[in-house]
Amino acid sequence: MASSETDIHRYIHNNRLSIIAKPSAPRTEILGRDESRKALRVAIAAPPDKDKANVELIRFLSKLLGKRVGIVSGRTSKKKVVEIVE
Repeated sequence: MASSETDIHRYIHNNRLSIIAKPSAPRTEILGRDESRKALRVAIAAPPDKDKANVELIRFLSKLLGKRVGIVSGRTSKKKVVEIVE
């Protein structure tokens, strides 16, 4: 899915974004929307060990949104909530 920043903004509520992470992917990219879980599916080009996937997810979203991003829940889960700092 070639999603732009504008598309992602539709999924941000109260400066938070629900993510379903797919670590160890060939490249980091937005895969689409999981409507049943109301979350954005994101492939992450880093393994889930030693926080590498979380660091890559934060880097990717920060660059895409042009803002600081932090994980507020789900650090050790595929289902995460990130907060966008204005």
